[in-house]
Amino acid sequence: MPTELEEYLFDLRGFIILKGAVDPNLVRRLNERLTELDFWGDWEWKGHLRKGGTQISQIFEGGDPFEELIDHPAWLDHARRFVGRTDGLFIDEAVAIIRKEGGSIRLHSGAHKRRIRTQYRYHDGEFRCGQINVMIPLTPFGPGDGATMLIPGSHKSNLLHPAFERPQEETMELSAVECAIEVHAHPGDAIVFVDCTAHGSAARTNEGERRSVLYRYGPGWGDNRNGYQPSPDLLARLTPERRKIIQPRPPAYPPTG
Repeated sequence: MPTELEEYLFDLRGFIILKGAVDPNLVRRLNERLTELDFWGDWEWKGHLRKGGTQISQIFEGGDPFEELIDHPAWLDHARRFVGRTDGLFIDEAVAIIRKEGGSIRLHSGAHKRRIRTQYRYHDGEFRCGQINVMIPLTPFGPGDGATMLIPGSHKSNLLHPAFERPQEETMELSAVECAIEVHAHPGDAIVFVDCTAHGSAARTNEGERRSVLYRYGPGWGDNRNGYQPSPDLLARLTPERRKIIQPRPPAYPPTG
């Protein structure tokens, strides 16, 4: 379970960092498998980023190392606590991201939107968060690496950050956005944050690639926003515990296609 300090910092800032959450051997396997998926041909959930790079959605379909992250003990109880211990868990989305030099993600989200899907609530000693993001760097997140950026405390904000109203090209470089901070982390660390914390990523200026995986946990009654249903092959090879997180209940309608 989260420590008292972790809960305090999560409530205060909207995020915590779990150091060394994923062991180096699993980080290596994740990188090796991600290289294979990026190199070899078409993938149903594979897309290309505007400034170079790849994003692969529903990455747990990609094989064993990504399945191990579904119920990883380093953060599973944190996700349960922050989502709500009586609501169960559901992974709404899981993506792997390979970003090239110059790539970044503009500032987005924030508590001012008041969305149930990404809400932050705490009442009577219980958290009720609509979406808890677990970001795992597979390469270093340091200066110039294109690290994740957050605005601490924005998960409780009532007002729109002025940067949201600027043209997109003016907000792509988050280092110029007041209050936004770079979250530096090592491969295998886990950055755990509630989605309504305003976030994005700095532009990568170093050579090479920025690699990460992002798992989004929500309450067990949720549905995938893109209509994704897990493949029969995935469900057949998952443990019962992992299957329950990927598909807490049978789909209301049979998958098409």
